[in-house]
Amino acid sequence: MLRDFSAQALFMGLLTAFVGFASSFAVVLHGLTGVGASEAQAASGVMALSISMGLCAIVLSAWTRLPVSIAWSTPGAALLASSGAVEGGFAAAVGGFLICAALIVVAGLWKPLGRMVAAIPATLANAMLAGVLIGLCFAPVKAVAFNPAFGLAILGAWAVVGAFNRLLAVPAALVAFALVLTFGIDIPDGAFSAIARDLLPRPEIVAPVFNLPGLVSIALPLFVVTMASQNIPGIAVLKVNQYEPNPGPLFAATGIFSFLSAPFGGHAVNLAAITAAMCAGEDAHADPRRRYWAAINAGVFYVVFGLLAGAVTAIVNLAPPILIQAVAGLALISAFAGSAMNAFKEAETREAAALTFLTTASGVSFGGISGAFWGLLAGGLVMGVGRFVAARKAKKV
Repeated sequence: MLRDFSAQALFMGLLTAFVGFASSFAVVLHGLTGVGASEAQAASGVMALSISMGLCAIVLSAWTRLPVSIAWSTPGAALLASSGAVEGGFAAAVGGFLICAALIVVAGLWKPLGRMVAAIPATLANAMLAGVLIGLCFAPVKAVAFNPAFGLAILGAWAVVGAFNRLLAVPAALVAFALVLTFGIDIPDGAFSAIARDLLPRPEIVAPVFNLPGLVSIALPLFVVTMASQNIPGIAVLKVNQYEPNPGPLFAATGIFSFLSAPFGGHAVNLAAITAAMCAGEDAHADPRRRYWAAINAGVFYVVFGLLAGAVTAIVNLAPPILIQAVAGLALISAFAGSAMNAFKEAETREAAALTFLTTASGVSFGGISGAFWGLLAGGLVMGVGRFVAARKAKKV
């Protein structure tokens, strides 16, 4: 393995970890607080997720000698932000995280469940994801309305840098947020010294509560979004780059590491989709057999970033929430555009996808169960009835 190490893979690993962490930690932070986590619990969750996905990437890449990139579930975090607090508070959300992790393990080890997830119509899965994301994607505009100077600085950095390098657009927005925080926000005296004193991580263990709202509003939608939007595309990225992974064990491993991070407030880790292309492509190394070191290096840097999560979270919380939500929204615009396009591209399923999207995006819950579940259910029923009627008509003809 040491003979396969290269400076190119080291640099790509660092870049992958920086882009993966900086471009979406705001989404994760907002998602955890959205389901009731305190500042300390959210920091613990970000730390646990970053360390878990780093260790998972190191273990899987060293074991398979494939560039297996791991990420936290960014769409899942957006789902949490739109779901809101459930009955039982954050403890019930943690119970949902544990159930989701168990389902991911089962999906990897028990092929029928994996096939069931793969059988969920892609149009409905994308419509649900688009409905989940749209609320956060409004945040940049709301930030401009809140404070034009601050909002436009963040939005402008994202737009200008993104015109040259799309991968660096969100980190640029994060840098602009840091500048706004430093020079534009009135920070109380002694705030940074207090953060420095608490620089070491402080994990917070949350005793889980298992109830029906946590199962239906958190666990099941989080499982579907994580599998459909992250794990399955992650396998596809590896295959596009001429690798032939065995999906089942990889899925199960991400479920195990998700299970380990859940008691500390982490929602889910999974195969990376976007950053996976960075480690699996030619930029990681000219020799495909040596690219796995890029994923290993990314894992090491994820662990380092995770150990600094407490300080990062405390610094972020010094600013008005809408500003970090704006960064999170910018990080999700591309995902929203892709999911919306895939949801509505087929004319025969467009109405079912629209119903799924609108129900999910409404943010309305029924019986304590979030709109994401009801949207998927409503769209599935409409699609099923439509296909049944079409089949009956075809028989008569």
